[in-house]
Amino acid sequence: MSKTLPSYTSGTAEVPLLGMTIGDMLDRTAEKYPDTEALVCLHQDIRWTYREFVEKVDEAARAFMAIGVKRGDRVGIWSPNRYEWTVTQFATAKVGAILVNINPAYGVHELQYALNLAGITVLVTADSFKASNYREMIYELAPELKRSAPGKLKADHVPDLRAVINVHEDKHDGMWTWKEFVGFASDVSEADLEKRQGELQFDDPINIQFTSGTTGNPKGATLTHHNILNNGYFVAESQLFTEKDRLVIPVPLYHCFGMVMGNLGCITHGSTMIYPDEGFEPKSVLQAVHQEKATALYGVPTMFIAELADPDFETYDLSTLRTGIMAGSICPAEVMKKVNGKMNMKEVQIAYGMTETSPVSTQTSSLDPFEKQVTTVGRTQPHLETKIVDPGTGNVVPRGEIGELCTRGYSVMLKYWNNEEKTREAIDSAGWMHTGDLATMDEDGYVQIVGRIKDMVIRGGENIYPKEIEEFLYTHPAIEEVQVTGIPDDRYGEELIAWVKLAPDAAPVTAEDLQAFCKGKIAHFKIPKNYKFVDEFPMTVTGKIQKFKMREISIEEMGLKQ
Repeated sequence: MSKTLPSYTSGTAEVPLLGMTIGDMLDRTAEKYPDTEALVCLHQDIRWTYREFVEKVDEAARAFMAIGVKRGDRVGIWSPNRYEWTVTQFATAKVGAILVNINPAYGVHELQYALNLAGITVLVTADSFKASNYREMIYELAPELKRSAPGKLKADHVPDLRAVINVHEDKHDGMWTWKEFVGFASDVSEADLEKRQGELQFDDPINIQFTSGTTGNPKGATLTHHNILNNGYFVAESQLFTEKDRLVIPVPLYHCFGMVMGNLGCITHGSTMIYPDEGFEPKSVLQAVHQEKATALYGVPTMFIAELADPDFETYDLSTLRTGIMAGSICPAEVMKKVNGKMNMKEVQIAYGMTETSPVSTQTSSLDPFEKQVTTVGRTQPHLETKIVDPGTGNVVPRGEIGELCTRGYSVMLKYWNNEEKTREAIDSAGWMHTGDLATMDEDGYVQIVGRIKDMVIRGGENIYPKEIEEFLYTHPAIEEVQVTGIPDDRYGEELIAWVKLAPDAAPVTAEDLQAFCKGKIAHFKIPKNYKFVDEFPMTVTGKIQKFKMREISIEEMGLKQ
């Protein structure tokens, strides 16, 4: 009798894993392709070959050693996409410091949390980005900085932080400029750097990336050289990258999509990293592809939609494009058709994963049937395993049945930084990472994501956890109770709505008041766009709030399509 297969696959691999550190990999690539362009940063007018790029990285690495950064120290980076971000990424990897990525959209409250949770001693920061003035926020958090010599900070609210490096050329109180900082390189010899780099192990933690937690505060996913170097490598292998490929990276570097799939995907293959702008602008992306004769482009579906909708789209030559990755949420079939046809990306791939898994666990291939490319997130990556389990029993479900997606292999993070309890909840005793996503696996091993166990909202590729926003809104004196959920949105996939119950004696509060209250304190994409003032919430008999009912009511009242 024929039995349905279990929902389990392992990614077969002819290519072995890379058993080396990020610094050693970069050196090897630079030796092999010294004259190939490594980094093109268009908005900063930077164009470096691999030979030049390694020189810049080594200079910054020696400077970090000169200011006292030791193996295992945490160095924060709070900046949009710039060459200094990438130089810092590789320089910290060479000295064995743990790079802590800070979301460029963070406000003061979130910055303080990140600095203190990770125990960041050195912060590399941009001066400002869009509406955020980073320098003023840092001074607000650590007013002592204005009175301290650079590198000698002692601040009450961020006790571990001792040095701030501002990448802007203007001099600011208590901070080093980037130019001053790299000047310290002359205090440390190349032999000293070589010795330090030689002591590092590929299983050392090298990166902390914050991932929003349902408990309200972000958790620090702690990743090793081995985790992210191999993930970047295999994501790019799937796209058949070589030293002739030129990748445009408009996605943020602070996220795995930019720094792992983008930067590490390129440096493992001798390909070129191209940054069109500090943040995403459809025009600058199209211009970069056209001007740089790019072969590959990354983005979330909303980015591709914006590029296709650009009024001057037809004037750009995109004929050199071949491949790329669309991730962050499922790609609508019509968008995929246009990306294949109008953008010439016949080999575009869909990738799925999470920060805790470095990030990619499954990926489509350019050889997959079109229907699989638009309805699934592909099959299990090489050297990894996937299973789908019943969330109640933990048993593997038969193919075609819905369950929780779990992944295992080299890509699973070490831990959540300083959070053993959450680590144990996420990674079980057999080494499986529980993603919290509901999925199915078909007969051919293709995985389809069907929903989320918890109430996560995905807005334009950003994962948003309502509890974090609720906890912040609770600090408003007029709010007695608040519940945040997602509602459908044509542009971003989902938008937020906050149901607000005001305290009986509170002064009147409007939606605009609440938006103003959030501004600058939490990231702009986490600020609810819609508000509904209520006296009660839909509840179960046992008194649990029913978020799905809130969502249904909101959709009906606002006349939205599901």
